[in-house]
Order: sequence, then structure tokens, then C-alpha cells
Amino acid sequence: LLLLAAVACGDDDEAEAALAPTAAPTATAAPTATAAPTATAAPTATATPTRPQELVVMVHSAFDIGKEVIAEFEQANNAKLVLLDAGSSGAGLNRAILEKGNPSADLLYGIDNTYLGRALREEIFVTYESPMMASVPAHLVLDETFHVTPVNYGYVNINYDKEFLADNNMEPPTTLEELTQPRWKGRLVVENPSTSSPGLAFLIATVSYFGEDDDYDYLDFWRDLRANGVLVKESWSDAYYTDFSKYGGDRPLVISYATSPASEAPTGNVLVDRATFLQIEGIGILKGSDNVELAQKFIDFVLGMSFQQDFPDKMFVYPVNGQAQVPDFFKFAQVPTLPADITPATIDDKREEWIDAWTKVVLR
Repeated sequence: LLLLAAVACGDDDEAEAALAPTAAPTATAAPTATAAPTATAAPTATATPTRPQELVVMVHSAFDIGKEVIAEFEQANNAKLVLLDAGSSGAGLNRAILEKGNPSADLLYGIDNTYLGRALREEIFVTYESPMMASVPAHLVLDETFHVTPVNYGYVNINYDKEFLADNNMEPPTTLEELTQPRWKGRLVVENPSTSSPGLAFLIATVSYFGEDDDYDYLDFWRDLRANGVLVKESWSDAYYTDFSKYGGDRPLVISYATSPASEAPTGNVLVDRATFLQIEGIGILKGSDNVELAQKFIDFVLGMSFQQDFPDKMFVYPVNGQAQVPDFFKFAQVPTLPADITPATIDDKREEWIDAWTKVVLR
């Protein structure tokens, strides 16, 4: 108000004085900033290990792989491998068919070229072509649709206990017909073809050898074997490790593999033309599995070196991976020159008929 009055009265001196700026007060020094406390590092979070994924593989009772090989797969894939023993290979297939779509396992091991047709017809597997198949020779490809992947192969034939025969002044048979003679009464143990793949392979070999409609055919041979005391067991392991004389049984003749004698000395092979069988055994991923990706990794692993080089001296069969090394004793293994000549298509068409006929003749 004073300013306005001075201006209004024309008092220029007072107006100028009123308009002059007031001197700024002396600046007070800003306080020195206090350094922020050093941040304490947050503790490192400890990663919670993921729980191993369980993978169930249904196997037959003759399956044998080293614990260290299993551990290798488990560690590489954070997995827990569970082996489900189904008994014989045929029993495993029957179980997988009954559980179709809701399997108790993720994979089935033990499907061979005698049972393949039935397995494919039942549609129990999903397809998977492993990149490792590049290492498998074409003639060992078990299934061109890749529902089943080959793992091993071998020749099914008769093995004999050399020591038993020597102690009893006996020479091994050289033909199948000899097995029906009195001197071989109660001396042979075979596997049931409806439950055992080696048993079925030998039945097919007898069809190849004797024929179906000859004057003396395969059923005539089996009737005579029954009369001569042939013993039938449900699986290879049961026949070989229970009744074969080399392991405490009383039967010096057993249906096994041509590679067995190379490691099981003193045993030998009865190699009769058209009376041995080339068996290729494989594995497949069961439809309905919740672990397909891990199951595929297992198939890749099965075809790899660790697995392929571990089982030959345990299961007496060859690895399908052409780069895998076999034990030194395999160089002494005999390879049949003329195995059974029945085609896979014929086997698939006639298998059930042969098994039914065999069952009526031998077991009933």
C-alpha cells in the first residue's frame, strides 16, 4: 500500500527505493552429504533340484544290463529307471495288449520278429525313428514303420552240455529226428512258444525243417518228443538256469542261442540246416505313456555304445549297432549257415495256428 501511495503522490525517489531489490542473505553452506551405507549382497538362492522323472520299462526275465549303464542314463536325464519284470516275452506282450491305452509301463522291451506282427496289429506302440538307427544295418531293421526299434539279434538253436554227454558216453545229436530216440528220453528242455520268444523261434524252426503237410511233419515230430519226455518251461531263463544240466538240472539239451557256448564252455551247439532261427529283438514306446519324450531318449541310449556293448556277455546275443564291439569270446561263436527260411509274412499269418496246434499236441 505504501508503494502504491508513493507512486500516486509522484514521489519518484521513494518509489525507486521501494522498487530496489533487497540484498540477498548470505548463503548457508549446504551440509556435506552423508555417504549411503554399503549395500549388503542378497544371499544366493539355492536351486531346488527337480525330482527325477520315472521311466518304466517292461522287460522279460532274461533281460540283463549293468547297473552302471542304468545309472549313466539316469544321471544324464535326471531320471529314475524302473524295470518291470513281466516274466517271459510272450507274457509281456499279452500284458501290454490287455493294458492297451493305459499301460503300466512306458516301454516294452522284448518284442521280436516272431511276435512283431501281432504287436503291430494290436496297435500298442507309437512310432519313433531314432537318429541312432543310422548305425543299424538295413537287414536288422525289425520294423520299417518304426513302432519297434531293434536292439539285439541272435540264432536260436539247441545247446548241449559237453561234460554231461562225456560222462554218459553220449555224442550230441546231428539231426532233429534223433531227439525222438530212446537215448534222448527225458534229456531235452524247451520253452513254451505261446509265452517265450526262443520257444516260438524253435517251433518255427521245426516247421521249416519238417514242413506242415509232409509224411512226417512238425506235429508228428512234437508228438514223438512228448512221448520221449520233452520238458516245457515258460521262459528261457527258467529252462536254462533251472533245468539245463550245466546249472544243476538233469537235461543236457536246451533251446538257447548259438552264442551261448562261446561264453558258457563247456557247452556246444547243435546246428542243423533249416532248424535254427535268426531272432531280432526290439523295444517300443507304449501308446498311452505320459513320458514319450524321455522314452525316446531311452531308445536313443539303448542304441548307443554303453548299452550295446554291455549286454552281449550277459544275454548271449549280438548288438544291432554296427559300430559296437563284442566280447573277445564272440569270435568263437558259431553262426548257422542255413537258418530257417520262413518269411516274416508267413510267420505273422500262421503263428497262432502253429501255436494252437502245438499246444494241443504237446500240452493237452
